[in-house]
Amino acid sequence: MTVRRLTALPGPAVLVAAAVLLTGCGIRATEVPTDYGPAPSRVRCSLAGPDLSTQGAPGVPVRMFLLCGSSLVAVDRTVRVPDGSADSERRVLLAQGLLDRLAAPPSAAEKEAGYTTDVRGPITVSGPRPGDPEDTLRLGTAPDDLSSYALAQVVCTFSDSAAGEGDGSVVLAGPADRPARRYACTDEVRARPGSNEPPSTEVADG
Repeated sequence: MTVRRLTALPGPAVLVAAAVLLTGCGIRATEVPTDYGPAPSRVRCSLAGPDLSTQGAPGVPVRMFLLCGSSLVAVDRTVRVPDGSADSERRVLLAQGLLDRLAAPPSAAEKEAGYTTDVRGPITVSGPRPGDPEDTLRLGTAPDDLSSYALAQVVCTFSDSAAGEGDGSVVLAGPADRPARRYACTDEVRARPGSNEPPSTEVADG
């Protein structure tokens, strides 16, 4: 077979001529698929704009922490606390509202951005028992029984609110008669809650 030299042919013409020559040599031209489907979606861990579904509700403005990827991310919420409540009661009511919010599914916009929660409700909270430090919050589920992600969410959410100590920590205990412990929300916990549990120390009364 004699192959003719192709010279000065435009791009499309070269392709057509090449296909003809390949066919003449018994080689079958094939089409190269170009449709690879949609590009894979990526978790953005940030909302495209204000999430109106979580704003405007009556109550006390608060900030709580959800999960996205391997980190904690802050979102805005409101919690209802009755007016006229005593400070100690108000603190417990605020903590209960925060727990309920943490256990609720994220909004549709938050889910689309990749936000999740590892807190499984219902979890109750009460104030200190006799012999507890006065700022103790006793959970219906022992802190040790929460996953590292859920514990990080609770500790960082509480410590960032009036339920905490105002120094990035919160005093927690479970339902059993065990000493309360002070838990801290650190940068390491916020960055890698699955690998870094909130550090804690036992707290004595007074």
